[in-house]
Amino acid sequence: MPKKIRIWMKKEEIEETALKGSTAVVMDVCLATTTLLKIIEGGPRRVFPTGSLEEARRLAEELDARHLLTGGEEGGFRIEGFHCGPFPDEYPPEKVKGKDVVYLTSNGTRAIHRARTADELLIACIRNAPAVARYLQEVTTDTVRLICAGSLGRVSLEDVLCAAIILTEMDLSGWDLDDAAVLLRDWGSRVREEVPRILETGRIGRWFEREGEIRALRYAGEVGASDTLIVFRDGQLVAMAGSGERREAEKRR
Repeated sequence: MPKKIRIWMKKEEIEETALKGSTAVVMDVCLATTTLLKIIEGGPRRVFPTGSLEEARRLAEELDARHLLTGGEEGGFRIEGFHCGPFPDEYPPEKVKGKDVVYLTSNGTRAIHRARTADELLIACIRNAPAVARYLQEVTTDTVRLICAGSLGRVSLEDVLCAAIILTEMDLSGWDLDDAAVLLRDWGSRVREEVPRILETGRIGRWFEREGEIRALRYAGEVGASDTLIVFRDGQLVAMAGSGERREAEKRR
């Protein structure tokens, strides 16, 4: 039987029972999974992606305040009482190293929470999409589910672009693709060199430009800038052992 790839275009499509027996990948490029990648590469002690404001506040109260860092957004606004907002540049290594990070966003962390029933759950963004594709090529589960978080119940251009990049980086000969995967693979093969321009045309990309956050958008759009793989285990996000070593080896050459 060929391996399957199935796409969910927004988090509202997630069926928890359908995830059993599959490898799932959640992507929320602007900005949850991009920022979470930055956080984890900074060397925190633990990272908790939360599914609700109530859960985030409860965790923050339970954890040692000396090692606590809270961040994210709710409804597009920084959360009152949290240390940081949702942007990657708010999390330099010197701020996150050794910390317990509690992170909440309107779409990305909620999608992670909904997808937790998968046999294996990773997160992806454009920065590590090629590394995720290499990993998915070798998975042993019968089904891979690419989950775009979307926004406000709608499809987000940057998330489906990330899924398209993953698909174009894979050798899918013999795989069983659903129609969304066929569409995104074809589109991705034609726009691979236009990622920065495409990001700026989307609804959220236009918001970034209006708000003077174009630098964050460009950071999010750097294809393959990271080889770090991040997996969800026991309520936490952790870097997969050995991931990121390829990038470090290239730097030493």
